[in-house]
Amino acid sequence: MTTTEHHIDWFRHTGPYIKAHRGRTFVVYLGNGALESAGLVTLVHDLALLHSLGVRLVLVHATRTAIDAALCADQSAQFHAGIRITDDATLAIASETAARKRVQLEQLLSMGLPNTPLRDARLRVLGGNVVTARPIGVRDGIDYQHSGAVRRIDGDGIRAMLDQDAIALLSPLGYSPAGELFSVSASEVAEAVAVAINADKLIFLDRHPGLKASDGDLIRQCTVASAQALEIADDEQRRLRDTACRACSNGVARSHLLSYEREGALLEELFTHDGSGTLIAQNPYEQARAAEIEDIASIFELIRPLEEDGALVKRSRERLEEEISRFLILERDGRVIACAALYPYTAEKIGEIACVATHPDYRGAGRAEQLLSELLDQASKLSLTHVFALTTQSTHWFLEQGFEPATLEALPVEKQRLYNWQRNAAVLRRTV
Repeated sequence: MTTTEHHIDWFRHTGPYIKAHRGRTFVVYLGNGALESAGLVTLVHDLALLHSLGVRLVLVHATRTAIDAALCADQSAQFHAGIRITDDATLAIASETAARKRVQLEQLLSMGLPNTPLRDARLRVLGGNVVTARPIGVRDGIDYQHSGAVRRIDGDGIRAMLDQDAIALLSPLGYSPAGELFSVSASEVAEAVAVAINADKLIFLDRHPGLKASDGDLIRQCTVASAQALEIADDEQRRLRDTACRACSNGVARSHLLSYEREGALLEELFTHDGSGTLIAQNPYEQARAAEIEDIASIFELIRPLEEDGALVKRSRERLEEEISRFLILERDGRVIACAALYPYTAEKIGEIACVATHPDYRGAGRAEQLLSELLDQASKLSLTHVFALTTQSTHWFLEQGFEPATLEALPVEKQRLYNWQRNAAVLRRTV
């Protein structure tokens, strides 16, 4: 495939995501170090591209790294329980740093250079006093002074900014009804904003690529429960994990953890099937469900290569339409990535497991096993005592799932009459 063909193929596959994201609201947390990173300009270009595609953006930038750098040697940062103690001098630095970083982002978003995504963009950036804060007060005998926590978010005010086709830009500062200024956690602001405006996504751009399993592999997607069960050594990443999980538990559809250090990570996360970081959702990201008539084209595309290879019996579209109620599918972001079917012979209390197929990109991760488990549950509810499978190329897989070799006589009488001797498929059977 040439470079041009690759780009065209990639663009075709992004079409469903472009349509799905248009008009959606994303809150993007620019983590500590993001505004100082070498890839900031490219990241801003990617944010501008999202805006041009119709995504409603709220940006919340962190300042901890910049504040630490601005503190003098005799003004070393003081923390307790992971929270900065903000005295008068530190509050002045925090305020000045937030203003400077905001100007930096506004400047980058105002560029209109040729040959960049910002050419003729004319982006409008808005902000304001939409974060009401309260003092943290004294904890464990420690006075946090001007460190605050979010009390309330002016959701209507933020939505009004977005309705003007503007990017909302918020700094980690909050104001009390008495006019006091507080330094607040940027991640807390991002979480509170996402919940208040019912955002579709809360995206954390951090120095880490995402959450990792115990074996070190990147976790592409997980539920809130499984994310919370992970052991995470890094305090910052653990805090962002907890924030992402709380947001999902409070109505945000999906949270994402990815790295600002990887060029293009944001676009890869949003416009490819597997993304670049970790997606956290309240419910499983991949949903097993009964197939519907609208899924026929997707199932046909999934099983056709296996039919051509002789691994599956060929089925016409007409036959699929007649038998669609027998199928379960595993769907990922609207794409069918696995399927399987159960054909019950209720009089003989036996069922056939058939058409087990997984997309090549998603094999070896237990998806076929998941669908088989669902079909076995169905078989049990139908009072079937056994299931069988006929296979030419997947004998070992079925044996690993508890099936045992059987004879032709173990099949229902109707299936015995239809047995294709030329295909010579192995007969396997197991109890439900």
